[in-house]
Amino acid sequence: MAKKQLLHLVFGGRLRDPRKLEFEDVDEIDIVGIYPEFQSAEAAWRGASQRRVDDAMYRYVIVHLHRLIDPDTSKD
Repeated sequence: MAKKQLLHLVFGGRLRDPRKLEFEDVDEIDIVGIYPEFQSAEAAWRGASQRRVDDAMYRYVIVHLHRLIDPDTSKD
């Protein structure tokens, strides 16, 4: 049986305030990519975050797209 595809989006950008997740300029958001499972999304997130480690105003996130597409996968 094939493993269920659980899409994840990785993106980031400069924040207005490092205590909140509100981006300064949405036109400048860095879209890293869409990944078929959490493990590859996490690896991409770590790599992108590491490149910006010295910039406290820059943040990358992982969005569980599969939960938006099919809310029944929220348990996965």
